[in-house]
Amino acid sequence: MNRHTLIKKIIPLFRNFYFSSGFFLLLWMLFFDANDFISQFRLTSKRKELEKEKAFYLQKIVEVKKERDEIFGSRQLIEKFARERYLMKKPTEDIYIIKQE
Repeated sequence: MNRHTLIKKIIPLFRNFYFSSGFFLLLWMLFFDANDFISQFRLTSKRKELEKEKAFYLQKIVEVKKERDEIFGSRQLIEKFARERYLMKKPTEDIYIIKQE
């Protein structure tokens, strides 16, 4: 099939109103619409990233709840937690902080 006959077959397709308007609509939806392929790809990747973050934070919530239940189970653990995390002390004590480099 030579080039000339191929062009003769394609040109009548573009003269058809329905084909031309459908082709134009397809191009518009693929590249120029607010929901084009590039935007959909970006949104999908962002959604996957947010789902990973959600799973991470849900796991952290479980860990913190478990730690909280352990700490509030005993007065000694509450005191240990306060001393280690918030550097609290009794009035008669001195605190020495050793930082490792």
